[in-house]
Amino acid sequence: MATEWQGKSRGTVLGYKIFVFSMKTFGISSAYFILYFVAFYFCLFSSDSTRASYYYFRKKRNYSLLKSYISVYKSYYVFGQTIIDKVAISSGLRDKFTYDFDGVELLNEALNQKKGGILISAHVGNFEIAEHFFGDLEESASISILTTDAEHSAIKEYLESITEKPKVKLILIQEDLSHIFEINAALARNELVVITGDRYIKGSKHLTQDLLGEPAKFPAGPFMIASRLKVPVLFVYVMKESKKHYHLYTRKAQAKHRDAQALLEEYTQSVSWMLSKYPLQWFNYFDFWNSLEEKDAK
Repeated sequence: MATEWQGKSRGTVLGYKIFVFSMKTFGISSAYFILYFVAFYFCLFSSDSTRASYYYFRKKRNYSLLKSYISVYKSYYVFGQTIIDKVAISSGLRDKFTYDFDGVELLNEALNQKKGGILISAHVGNFEIAEHFFGDLEESASISILTTDAEHSAIKEYLESITEKPKVKLILIQEDLSHIFEINAALARNELVVITGDRYIKGSKHLTQDLLGEPAKFPAGPFMIASRLKVPVLFVYVMKESKKHYHLYTRKAQAKHRDAQALLEEYTQSVSWMLSKYPLQWFNYFDFWNSLEEKDAK
């Protein structure tokens, strides 16, 4: 069983085309309706991710057996909604959605320092739409996202062909660490550099920290980079609250300079707090804690 994240997201271009056609022809609600069946399909036929999601609800959230199974289905459904929302917002339907902005003053404060800033997020909620909300900041905010080449796919190419050109820039992670120079250049331009801290790839350098009461591996890079650069570091999440309403949260990290482990501990605490408010929006559909792998090995 593939228990680790493989560096790529799931789905097919055909599936996305069906949703986009339905949304553009009949409205967002029709695409949401199709999701009822798609979420059920994933529950039945995506055994690895379903198993991992069930473990999260049963062991981490301490739900009953029945509630855990129902929550797996609901999580798939909400995840599908966030993808549809991303396409809708990127297609010019931003005004169809409302949002709350909790901590906007921290982003403004970071930009006013003219040092740029590191934003560490996670695969909870729908952070990919954050760029559409940053227009409300006091200063114009340019965003660069640190990503892996594995994230490039036919799905991404298709979405780029039907949506507005994204304003964010991509900084690709390189084996020779040359991406560090690109990060520094972006910060020198007073840009916000976004890094996700919850996707460890097997064999890469990692740090270990408890999340929801159990140790897990996290990529070392985001926390080592953020702790060593003398710029503001913030945790940012965009959470779906209702059909067309989002809540963007920003919290400032307090860890000391060059203390990557303390920064990771702060990060896991912030993720845990976010999941306590939005338990269905844990979108790491793999064996995050490696508990299933260890169980199978016994």
